[in-house]
Amino acid sequence: MVGLVRLPAPALNPGESVHSGVVLYARAHAARAVPLSAVVLVLLAAGSWDLPGPVLMVAGLAQLGDAAIGAARRNVGMLISASGLAAVHLVSALWLLSR
Repeated sequence: MVGLVRLPAPALNPGESVHSGVVLYARAHAARAVPLSAVVLVLLAAGSWDLPGPVLMVAGLAQLGDAAIGAARRNVGMLISASGLAAVHLVSALWLLSR
């Protein structure tokens, strides 16, 4: 989401510039993250505690993919942030599914 509000320069390696491909990536990422987050929030607000688990699993797996991209690009910030978010999503999913 931050990439949609501000240019995604903080996610880049030093020396990389913001160009149309970077903006496209930020928008594509938001197109995945925003609906998944909205579904989880709506389900939780509706009191459905068992349905958000699978959605969070999908979100966590997507974040693992982002972490792999960060590792391949040697972008430490992307690797760390995506790994952390993957952990939050996956642990939250496991917690919800175990209730």
